[in-house]
Amino acid sequence: MNAWPTVILITTLAVISPGADFAMVTRTSLMQSRRAGLWVALGIGCGVLVHVGYTLLGLGVLLQSLPWLFTLLKWAGAAYLVWLGISLWREAGSHTAANAPTANAPAAQTTTVQEQPAQSLWSFWRLGFLTNALNPKTALFIISLFTQVAGPSVPMLTQLAYGLFIAAAHVLWFTLVAWFFSAPVLQPKVQAIRPWVDRSLGCVLLGLGLLLIGTNAPQTLLN
Repeated sequence: MNAWPTVILITTLAVISPGADFAMVTRTSLMQSRRAGLWVALGIGCGVLVHVGYTLLGLGVLLQSLPWLFTLLKWAGAAYLVWLGISLWREAGSHTAANAPTANAPAAQTTTVQEQPAQSLWSFWRLGFLTNALNPKTALFIISLFTQVAGPSVPMLTQLAYGLFIAAAHVLWFTLVAWFFSAPVLQPKVQAIRPWVDRSLGCVLLGLGLLLIGTNAPQTLLN
């Protein structure tokens, strides 16, 4: 029980720190709907459980003892972030083109968000899941935390409770984020500058991916 304050404090600080998960929940809630943002939040929590699962099975130690395996996770996460960033840039460009009035099409007939095909809830869950399941920052956080607070003397049920709390904390925080950024008062203002929002978040994700690549490349060359 003495470890619970440490788990709660460190988890809270880690969850609220901005990252790719925050960017994806924010963007989905702003551009799609509150429901879509909530499904991304749920996917993020499930992605956390992936890291908790292999850590409880002892594979976290294996990940630490085999640097190339953790580096592989970093490369996969970096590639996914770069792909997301580029996708947002392309989507911003297509949205601008679709909404640009032409000589034969009056502005009143331009495409709106409501007219665009709605994505399935599964696709939003998958987006959140992959964002955190491939996030080396989350992997490092889970492994480091369990190394500090969980040892052979800690019952497996207690360790499982730690993991479930961490996942629940992610879902709760990003549910609040989705609820805030999907407020009706924000929607008209954001839709007016949608391409720039997509480009900005695309730059953030692309920058995070390139940062991971930049930190991994020297290690790969040295090995």
